[in-house]
Amino acid sequence: MNYAEVGRRGEELARKLLRKSGYRILDTNVRGHFGEIDIIARQKRCYVFVEVRTKTGVAFGTPEESITAHKKNKLVTCALAYVASHPELHDAEWRIDVVAIELDEEGRQVRAEIIESAVPTD
Repeated sequence: MNYAEVGRRGEELARKLLRKSGYRILDTNVRGHFGEIDIIARQKRCYVFVEVRTKTGVAFGTPEESITAHKKNKLVTCALAYVASHPELHDAEWRIDVVAIELDEEGRQVRAEIIESAVPTD
């Protein structure tokens, strides 16, 4: 699998996991001025911005370990920009979760985990 195929497969598996875990998917691959949000979902009354990280091996760390401080700041910036441009969200509760997906060489899921509030927003 090439890099793009790994990413697409990871996002597909992430959506399934989120739905199974009670999240309602509102939008995917939302591009804004500051970057892209992989998935926007809702879990009960909370809006959730989801970063999907997919890897085909952990030789260089787990998927969640691949999120740098710069990427965390970018995720917060993207989420704040999205909230600012949607008046209905101004007083809403929101957070940033990470879905970590590990695949084998054939693209089969080895691990999938939702990490709630993985990126601090304050």
